[in-house]
Amino acid sequence: MGPVWRRIRLLVSRGVLKLVDDSLKLQGVQVSLLGGEPAWAERFQEYGYTSHPHPGAEAIVAAVGGARAHLVALAVDDRRYRVKELAQGEVAIYDDLGNVIVFKRDKIQVQAVQHLEVTAPTCHITATTTHDGNVTINGNLVVNGTGAFTDALSSATSVADPKGTMQGIRDTYNGHNHPGDSGGTTGAPNQGMG
Repeated sequence: MGPVWRRIRLLVSRGVLKLVDDSLKLQGVQVSLLGGEPAWAERFQEYGYTSHPHPGAEAIVAAVGGARAHLVALAVDDRRYRVKELAQGEVAIYDDLGNVIVFKRDKIQVQAVQHLEVTAPTCHITATTTHDGNVTINGNLVVNGTGAFTDALSSATSVADPKGTMQGIRDTYNGHNHPGDSGGTTGAPNQGMG
């Protein structure tokens, strides 16, 4: 019974990550197990989610069929960076730098340490949005609806609508004349704005 008991006892172990090989189809991790025993294990992760943990993270490792030659890492966690104090039902994705996505009870909160980038052929947002800071648009801006500006609207080139440009309006205004411009009552301008 001794050998059987030993295999059962060593079926699941706790270890500390030493190395990660992320080039494999199934990530490989070297873990330090009982008594500092180093061993390589295949790391199983949930479909659609992957991470590259730092050395020092902790792992739960199982020996498939009780054979220490075939180890799999079932779970890896790192208490140094884990997001704490979530409400029941909340979920977070995070890294060691402080980048966090938290699925809160009333919103999804995204916190990027330096830069947030979204790349897609199209993006449709149905929401009232608020922007604190400057907005740079490297393409055309099309507005279908009405709006109000509390500060100046500026453009580095030309502001246009289907009838013309702001510069065209200026040119028409600055050069326009009226019939009867001799000091009496004048009629409508000879040049229209379009």
